[in-house]
Amino acid sequence: MTTTDFSILGLDAALLANLESMGYQTMTPIQAQSLPAVLQGNDLIAQAETGSGKTAAFGIGLLTRLNARDFNVQSLVLCPTRELADQVSKEIRRMATFIPNVKLLTLCGGMPTGPQTGSLEHGAHIIVGTPGRVLKHLRKGSLKLNAVNTLVLDEADRMLDMGFYDDIAEIVATTPDTRQTLMFSATYPEEIKHISASMQKNPNRVSIEATHTQNNIKQVFYEVAGNGERLAALVTLLGHYTPASCAIFCNTKQQCQYIADTLQAKGFSALALHGDLEQRDRDQVLVRFSNKSCSILVATDVAARGLDIKDLEMVINFELSQDPEVHIHRIGRTGRAGKAGLALSLYIAADSHRVNAIEEYQKSPLDFSAIAGLHAHPKPDLKPPMVTLCIEGGRKLKVRPGDILGALTNESGIAGDQVGKIDIFDHHAYVAIKRSVADKALQQLTTGKIKGRYFKARKLL
Repeated sequence: MTTTDFSILGLDAALLANLESMGYQTMTPIQAQSLPAVLQGNDLIAQAETGSGKTAAFGIGLLTRLNARDFNVQSLVLCPTRELADQVSKEIRRMATFIPNVKLLTLCGGMPTGPQTGSLEHGAHIIVGTPGRVLKHLRKGSLKLNAVNTLVLDEADRMLDMGFYDDIAEIVATTPDTRQTLMFSATYPEEIKHISASMQKNPNRVSIEATHTQNNIKQVFYEVAGNGERLAALVTLLGHYTPASCAIFCNTKQQCQYIADTLQAKGFSALALHGDLEQRDRDQVLVRFSNKSCSILVATDVAARGLDIKDLEMVINFELSQDPEVHIHRIGRTGRAGKAGLALSLYIAADSHRVNAIEEYQKSPLDFSAIAGLHAHPKPDLKPPMVTLCIEGGRKLKVRPGDILGALTNESGIAGDQVGKIDIFDHHAYVAIKRSVADKALQQLTTGKIKGRYFKARKLL
């Protein structure tokens, strides 16, 4: 038995067996450092990134304290976005299967409040939600938090970035002073210290270095003459490197949308991700980028935090961030799981202080190159390998991934390996299809049946 085995924590045997069945044999660094404090009932502030195993760190803690016979809300987990709340809910549900009749509810915006209110009337043990929607239910009186023993603020820095401080403070004020407060944050700015001081009691502090090292990320900085030259330089970089998947980071929402529109007009497959998007549009952008039917995601830091995008070939900083820690966070999205990654940054002479700050923060010299030395491919293939089809039916109509896969492969002779990622939402489903058979697949979905009924379907362009 090693010191990172879950068995050293003295957990309930049924929980331990369930963790083992989920593939949790040994603890990740964040779990090993935070779980002893969490299980002792201490408050905690942990600096850790998405993908570090933090959900299990707080999930095990709150399940250990849960009394399934008490139908009051005992645990509240606040997350910045619906995507993260969904992810956290799924993980805790899987961990909680060893306790009979545990009720977990997800309360997020972008969803009608009626069904949520109905579910709350039947009682819930655990609430996972976004601050705005949780506060709405509190004010309506449909949610009571006077029995909460564990409060979790997940990606706290991001919630502050998104302007949720007042909402969080109002929510926390309705919970008992005796609660345990666990705060997880990828960065540790001043605001996090303030929120911790106002909401926690002598918290244990844990900090985990980023799990991906910068060693397999090649970084290159390109100087441009002025802000007006950035866009032309960006097009040259994309034409020269022709990445299959690339995230471009901007500092403002307006810039983000403008760059995506300009790249689209030049034939690139680009979509914008920023705070002004409606929830459904945001879902579609994320689905298309992660299923390889869009090659370029142009995003702001706030919109992109917490996104776990695998196999990201390249990151481009259209502008440098003011904070070197954010810069490291941006480029750390490429070069994951031992793969080689490429991070390119554009800057003007006036940004020299930012460049120096990054060099100092990294404690290693930076590589510089000239845009003039790059040559765009004469005819790059700018079309992504997949196309996304949207089906007007989802979870609420009991549509499952297997139903869609069956409808495509059984009837039309499309091979299973020509079907990519399938994403199911409440009222829609999205399926990625190899470009060469996309029309055939669309015809099959619109003329054939899924689960014995007809659904409308269309191609997302």
